Amino acid sequence: MTVMKKTTLRKPVDCETRWVILDANEKVVGRLASRIAMLLMGKHRPDYTPSFDCGDGVVVVNCEKVVFTGEKWDKKIYRRHSGYIGGLKEVAARKVLSRHPDRILYQAVKRMLPKGKLGEKMIKKLKIYGGSGHPHAAQKPEPLVL
Repeated sequence: MTVMKKTTLRKPVDCETRWVILDANEKVVGRLASRIAMLLMGKHRPDYTPSFDCGDGVVVVNCEKVVFTGEKWDKKIYRRHSGYIGGLKEVAARKVLSRHPDRILYQAVKRMLPKGKLGEKMIKKLKIYGGSGHPHAAQKPEPLVL
């Protein structure tokens, strides 16, 4: 005798997006990024469905005060290529933080999300700000302590 088990999946209309606010002051980049990725995907919710975007919206403030462990400020290199011969650009993490403080956390979170249309939809719910202020009071974000 075999026992048939049923798997129940949520419908996309059942998902309700909540907003949370995180303070990145003195937080390690990788650990903070993995927590943000889990919130954006919705894996913390009991109704998690891998094929739907049922995650929460995340507002991150004070991203200019994130930290790396070890000597990564000087040894971690962000690379991009223009497509032309000799078009490789390399920038150290310390320089990226001084010019664009939100890009370090944004790229870390984006690389942890699913690739494709679903990941693009999830990353749009991430808002990152260098200072302590944000314009998302209308969403009524709830503070989340990590």
